[in-house]
Amino acid sequence: MTQAGLSAIVISGCFLALPLAHAADDTGKGTGDERPGKVKTAIAKSLGKIRLDGDMLALLKAHEGLKPKAIEKIDVRAARANPTLADAVQALLRQNNRSTDPAQLTPGITSVDTTVQGAAGPLPARFYTPPGPGPFPVVVYFHGGGWVLADKQVYDASARAIAQQAQALVISVDYRRAPEARFPAAWDDALAAYRWTLANAAGSKGDASRVALAGESAGGNLALATAIAARDAGLQKPAHVLAIYPVTQSSLNTESYLENAAAQPLNRAMVQWFLDQLLEDKAQLKDWRLNLIDARLAGLPPVTLISARVDPLRSDSAKMEDALKKAEVLVERRDYEGVTHEFFGAAAVVEKARNAQAFAGERLRRAFGN
Repeated sequence: MTQAGLSAIVISGCFLALPLAHAADDTGKGTGDERPGKVKTAIAKSLGKIRLDGDMLALLKAHEGLKPKAIEKIDVRAARANPTLADAVQALLRQNNRSTDPAQLTPGITSVDTTVQGAAGPLPARFYTPPGPGPFPVVVYFHGGGWVLADKQVYDASARAIAQQAQALVISVDYRRAPEARFPAAWDDALAAYRWTLANAAGSKGDASRVALAGESAGGNLALATAIAARDAGLQKPAHVLAIYPVTQSSLNTESYLENAAAQPLNRAMVQWFLDQLLEDKAQLKDWRLNLIDARLAGLPPVTLISARVDPLRSDSAKMEDALKKAEVLVERRDYEGVTHEFFGAAAVVEKARNAQAFAGERLRRAFGN
């Protein structure tokens, strides 16, 4: 490759040459090859060796061993069948002869599948309850997946951990996904689920006077947006918002998007694919629900932001922190070195995930007055 085909980026003190001019040659589009491109894979592996903790790197290797396809090269149905990082956690546990039983990994938490009311009808949901008679404070939790992929089962470990660490009833909601239900269906469902929780949590050992919002990635965006929508609708103010590597703006040219353009398990091309499935019109990219950093933020409850260093969305959390502080909203952000997007639910095999879960639980317990 010629020098003209290289763009140099310094990443955490390391020089990395990215073949940006020839990126189209690495997509595999039109070739029938759905595997991640060779150049992108080589870059991701190089990044991993330099920047990732050993346990995080082992998890990504386990994920690679499941042979995931490059999401940006396949259709939605195939993408939803792709192995997830949660699948890789299970594989790694089995390799190490450890139990994959959620009851053993997160002792004391019971779960039941039910429904809550969404904006257009009932939504599947899973309730996670700690031991004891209650009533427990409540966390309405929204999973990740770019508003297109995943569900409550994929993010089961995260919801269980929050229930355990916060000693709270967690309601994990399967909002409608794109492209079957495009923007803003998920946001409408999230607000409807919050309304339902305020009216009905008491029937499930919940304390409706103490209700927080939480979510990961796309779900972190929903948690923050729901707090704003609840304020504007005159609803009860959430006790807290926990947003784990949330999407907070729509530009794909932030520092972390460029720095982690080829990262795994989330990269820049995947985010563009998600947006393509989500939006009917590019003008919707300007909507405040995608550009939370430009929304009216005054009057929101305290916010906790968790970000990962090797993540295209890291700058989204940093920008959100700045915007919240400017709006005089109490906010605390913790950025975890050596881990990637989706690390939070991998506490069974990743130490930083255990640390992040404990931090999240402490912040929620404080907000609940526990």
